[in-house]
Amino acid sequence: MARYEVEAAYLRQKIRGGDYEIGRVLSIRDLTQERGVSTATIRRALEVLEEEGLIRVVRGTGAIVQPPAPPRRRITRGVAIERDPARGYVFPAAAHPQEPWQIHGQPKASVEPAPAPVADVFGVEPGTPTLRRRRVTSPVGEPPFQVVDTWLSHQAVSDAPQIAQPSTGPGGYLDRLEEAGHGPIAWHETTRARMPTAEEARLLSISAALPVLELTLIGRSDRTGQPLEATVRVIPADRVEMVAELQRAESAKWPVRGVA
Repeated sequence: MARYEVEAAYLRQKIRGGDYEIGRVLSIRDLTQERGVSTATIRRALEVLEEEGLIRVVRGTGAIVQPPAPPRRRITRGVAIERDPARGYVFPAAAHPQEPWQIHGQPKASVEPAPAPVADVFGVEPGTPTLRRRRVTSPVGEPPFQVVDTWLSHQAVSDAPQIAQPSTGPGGYLDRLEEAGHGPIAWHETTRARMPTAEEARLLSISAALPVLELTLIGRSDRTGQPLEATVRVIPADRVEMVAELQRAESAKWPVRGVA
């Protein structure tokens, strides 16, 4: 084993054994002196542990020991959107629709420069000032599970001004949009893996070395056919697994024919 692998194994054992408690800050200087190895060796060992999600390196602070990730939650695709009389639309997520969720920090509605993918959805130039509603949520009792950014088109805000307010009323911004004549809204979703931004890693309290899943939901107006919203969910990749039921096409209908 390379020396950094030896040090990584030592630190891993200390973390998993509880000698280094959750939240403890590991100093590179202290570890270098304690273990009698070079700074480069300790840095490489910490990189390994960060990739495993055991620590989170914060510039100017050190390596922070992370709590074990909760069990992976299943995100099922190919299922129907539900409607809760008390909350409005409920989209397929990683749990039963009635499971209680919590918000971390304060939800925020603000006008921000539209990133290129969002600008492309709305047909505007990247950087165009666009309304963004941001919240960080999780099931009750769990660490932050997802950063949710809902971007709303200029047309959407013009037709339903309340969606730009801190409180959008019963049923949320989607009900306001449909009441303004855009219902029934239709959605499609795409999923991709990527690395988190520094801000996303901070909001989710994860290592910047941990990949995330990005789920983008585009909602279109029935009246105009144009996109009204782009909701981007960013979830740590070690928190979820994607599940889908596969259907047999007509050509694979049972009983099948033998292969010629």
